[in-house]
Amino acid sequence: QVQLVESGGGLVQAGGSLRLSCAASGRTFNTYAMGWFRQAPGKEREFVAAFSWSGGSTYYADSVKGRFTISGDNAKNTVYLQMNSLKPEDTAVYYCNADRAQAYGLGGGYWGQGTQVTVSS
Repeated sequence: QVQLVESGGGLVQAGGSLRLSCAASGRTFNTYAMGWFRQAPGKEREFVAAFSWSGGSTYYADSVKGRFTISGDNAKNTVYLQMNSLKPEDTAVYYCNADRAQAYGLGGGYWGQGTQVTVSS
């Protein structure tokens, strides 16, 4: 079983930056994809960004493209989400997710406990 632990959330002012980390333990992630979803109060969980371990491909939601950067460190089994130019609309609980690359984004796989990101205006 895969365990995911997020860290790096916090409170920042609009325009600031945060870096989220998701450390994985258990199975190797060589054939998996990892990434981030987020959920704001009263809203559905939405996709933010994903990273494919096999090819290093990255994917971003339109709302964060150009501001967020996802990357992976295979030696540490860790995925990072660098969030720049943060906006109040980015406020949400951010969840790390890991799944088979072929099925990523369908809501399955493994999930972290979530980390709160709050952006003040």
